[in-house]
Amino acid sequence: MDRDRILLTPGPLTTSLRTKLAMLRDWGSWDADFNAITARIRGQLLDVIHGSDSHVVVPLQGSGTFSVEAAVATLVPPSDRGGHVLVLDNGAYCKRFGKLSTLMGRHTTIVERAEDEPVSAEQLDVQLKKDPSITHVGLIHCETGTGVLNPLQDVSDVCKRHGKGLIIDAMSSFAAIDIDARNVQFDALIAASGKCVEGVPGMGFVFIRKAVLEACAGNSHSLAMDLFDQHAYMEKTTQWRFTPPTHVVAALAEALAQFVEEGGQPARLARYTDNYQTLIGGMGAIGFKPFLRADIQAPIIVTFHAPADPRYQFKRFYDAAKQRGFILYPGKLTKLDTFRVGCIGAIGRNEMQQAVNAVADSLREMGIADGKPAV
Repeated sequence: MDRDRILLTPGPLTTSLRTKLAMLRDWGSWDADFNAITARIRGQLLDVIHGSDSHVVVPLQGSGTFSVEAAVATLVPPSDRGGHVLVLDNGAYCKRFGKLSTLMGRHTTIVERAEDEPVSAEQLDVQLKKDPSITHVGLIHCETGTGVLNPLQDVSDVCKRHGKGLIIDAMSSFAAIDIDARNVQFDALIAASGKCVEGVPGMGFVFIRKAVLEACAGNSHSLAMDLFDQHAYMEKTTQWRFTPPTHVVAALAEALAQFVEEGGQPARLARYTDNYQTLIGGMGAIGFKPFLRADIQAPIIVTFHAPADPRYQFKRFYDAAKQRGFILYPGKLTKLDTFRVGCIGAIGRNEMQQAVNAVADSLREMGIADGKPAV
């Protein structure tokens, strides 16, 4: 092969050559030039959500889940101080949110919903009326386990009306789906470098509403994941508290420059939507059926039912597609056999059509006529 394999996953994902090349230089973690890069990307990230007046952004080492855990630890007081998180659950990453909140000793309530349905703002309203002890609501904006897009504005409006803090996991939506802090009120929004901003993995970042920042002091049980202390130290010194992922930061700076050049969030959404439509059309032509209805599907990652043919095995299918240059993603559902295909990364319509062709060739290699599912 004369190119890297295309990652059709929700992250890590395929990056541009410019982003890769940005990681070839070593940086001193306390050096003024590196600190200037950190300051610049913090400002650019706030610009994406129009949040410079209302929020601060706090970067953190590690995967996106590190930052979700840090956000809950920092924003939500321990149970003995009255913190109580309600998690809206319609998929695997919602369940992860509930698990980490529970493990950290925060009083946690889970409100479950079917995996093929968006969460319900009306159900949230009822729950908040029933239990006034709830202080915060946890929402996954795009539930990556299936690809469903949850109703952020409606949930935000309910939380605002009840005076509850909203913590948004926007890992798979930030920089692609419109999130405007001037219209959507939230206490925290979490994203990461290796998703739709098209950097490389290794760094998360949390937007925290300025109005609630001071109340976060002393909430966290963790030294490394205390976002209040991380922010305070960064504001005072311009430096990270502990060794930063310097190459990841440099790659993110370059990825953000390309994001702006492309036309920002609207342009990125348009490209991903075109990728999604190419994928859906092509996969449908060879018999594959999406798990979700089109009206609730985000153009980020698509879950497909597995073919009904008894010769289908995901491992063989995965290996055949990989041999043809494409990395697919296993399903995340517990009751149905599925697989997932991402529409995000530094790719376009041509790569998506090539991926569909690779899937068709993989089926033929396995002796499978089409992708028609049993359901």
